[in-house]
Amino acid sequence: MSRYLVTAALPYANGPIHIGHLAGCYLPADIFVRYQKLCGKDILFICGSDEHGVPITIKARNEGITPQQVVDKYHTLMKNAFADFGIAFDHYSRTSAPLHHQTAADFFKTLYDKNVFIEEVTQQYYDDEVNQFLADRYIVGTCPVCANTNAYGDQCENCGTSLNPTDLINPKSKLSGKAPVLRETKNWFLPLDQYQEALTKWINSHENDWKPTVYGQCFSWLNQGLQKRAMTRDLNWGVKVPIPNTDGKVLYVWFDAPIGYISATKELMNLRNQPDAWKDYWQNADTKLLHFIGKDNIVFHCLIFPAMLMAHQQFILPQNVPANEFLNLEGQKISTSRNWAVWLHEYLSDFKNKQDELRYVLCAIAPETKDADFSWKDFQARVNNELVAILGNFVNRTLVLTHKFFDGKVPATEPLQPIDEIALQSIAYAYAEVSKKINEFKFRDALTEVMNLARAGNKYLADTEPWKLFKTDTGTVATILHTSLEITAHLAVICQPFLPNTAAKIFGMLNINPLQLSTYNANVIKVGHQLNQPGLLFEKIEDDAIQAQIDRLHAAPIADSNHSQSAINALKPQTTFDDFTKMDLRIATITSAVAVPKTEKLLQLTLDTGNDTRTVVSGIALHHKPENIIGKQVVLLANLAPRKIKGIESHGMILMAEDADGSLKFVSTDVFTTNGSTVA
Repeated sequence: MSRYLVTAALPYANGPIHIGHLAGCYLPADIFVRYQKLCGKDILFICGSDEHGVPITIKARNEGITPQQVVDKYHTLMKNAFADFGIAFDHYSRTSAPLHHQTAADFFKTLYDKNVFIEEVTQQYYDDEVNQFLADRYIVGTCPVCANTNAYGDQCENCGTSLNPTDLINPKSKLSGKAPVLRETKNWFLPLDQYQEALTKWINSHENDWKPTVYGQCFSWLNQGLQKRAMTRDLNWGVKVPIPNTDGKVLYVWFDAPIGYISATKELMNLRNQPDAWKDYWQNADTKLLHFIGKDNIVFHCLIFPAMLMAHQQFILPQNVPANEFLNLEGQKISTSRNWAVWLHEYLSDFKNKQDELRYVLCAIAPETKDADFSWKDFQARVNNELVAILGNFVNRTLVLTHKFFDGKVPATEPLQPIDEIALQSIAYAYAEVSKKINEFKFRDALTEVMNLARAGNKYLADTEPWKLFKTDTGTVATILHTSLEITAHLAVICQPFLPNTAAKIFGMLNINPLQLSTYNANVIKVGHQLNQPGLLFEKIEDDAIQAQIDRLHAAPIADSNHSQSAINALKPQTTFDDFTKMDLRIATITSAVAVPKTEKLLQLTLDTGNDTRTVVSGIALHHKPENIIGKQVVLLANLAPRKIKGIESHGMILMAEDADGSLKFVSTDVFTTNGSTVA
């Protein structure tokens, strides 16, 4: 018997949940799981708080509290918000749990005992002022690709480039603000290169069923050649390295976090008094393992975690990793540090009993194939013009008319006419399309089919006009309303994965128990059945409620002045004239520009510097189309050491300015005309 195990990315316990998180993975996963359960499938939905990692220790340090206090606060906040919103996890755990520490330590020890790891002494940045080795996220500096001055030691979040701390220009410690020094330390590395062939073969086997963005991003890494990656860190917060003489070392958070899926499954089965049943979901080839994530987690779920599982040899690999793109807010990137976000717990407080309204809008605009944008005005329009005017209107009219003409009892039908049969056929079509789309992870399209059934119902009522026929043709009106009640009942069935509270309301008004998809029957409404009183499924969202949310966004306090979208960057530490003169800034002209294959943000530029023609890889593709920048003069840092980016050797860096909205603009060169002119 096949079964499903569905995981949603473990959210960091250093802040609340926002709508970007929901749209990215939690809502799609919840819809999928609810649908499969309605079909009678054996399926588990697992998640939990990711309570280790540097962001949590940084937050604890900034707030003057312990990491445990940080994670306790946000674990509770996130768990309650998920439950109140209706994300129906079978189990929501946390990685600070003793069972997780034991499971992660045992996993590491198994690989260690099999000699999987490479033990290596390397140079790592150290902060002399606080006497501590610096994990990747404790180091910030200038990205060598896009010149973002707040790139982390593991990744630039502006252009998406994966980095090593030593790649950063002018690195500094986030603890003291001082320039770090390099010192020797021992760590244990997972030799990803040894699993490249196996990973390539496995990912190729999913070329036709994985999203193109997921498949493409995997091969953008594979084509560069996988490198060994440290699976331990010099920290005191996390899962302790389970081998002797390793005090002050913990497991890398991206080694420990995905094992949280395993430990959470174990925890659930212990609660069910089935301590060995977790193996059915993790060690049985009949299980379909699905990871719902955002696109920023693809490399970890498609390469690093699978390599760990391959090395361990006792676990199944994911069947699919349906990653979504990002959700923006009012035309800007969601930024937790700038408080530019719609926080779930605040929404639930401001919009009482309107969980389904947000579920509907986030699914309708879900960033399944490209980044999407949430705006409060669009939220209002979709609720008022779609939920209220289409779904709510049809259900209300059907029930009100049945009460008006037949005292709320389901009337008997006369022989069906073609128009009635066409209306009923729309039910079977909706079931088939919703099933197909959900199993293809196309939740937006599936929701559209639900609404199309409601539209078909509205059209049927508009075409037949039963309110005009009752006095002259009661039998026809009875047939119309019986047919409309059938559509209403099946709307309740197929909207359950998307709008569970709405479905419950409809079942309540119909006075029938919730129906499973697996028990689909075209005739679920019985003649003579007494309906309950109708009510409104949705209420219109008024302008003042929306304006209050817009005002809150724009009045939000800025939590981090280092984010240039909301504030001017703080001045950097003073430098010397001699250091400045080492930079060779020159004017160059872009003579060609092409997108770097299998990337979203990188362009390969050819520049005429007056002295030579050179290639520069730049992370500006989201802001400038290649065809629009041919002939553009730019300021080039010409003597930056060459560096390979996505297999292309880049010779220099072009200077860009980041505008208040986060867009990148070329530094003005209007006064220059000659390539090779120096900027001083």
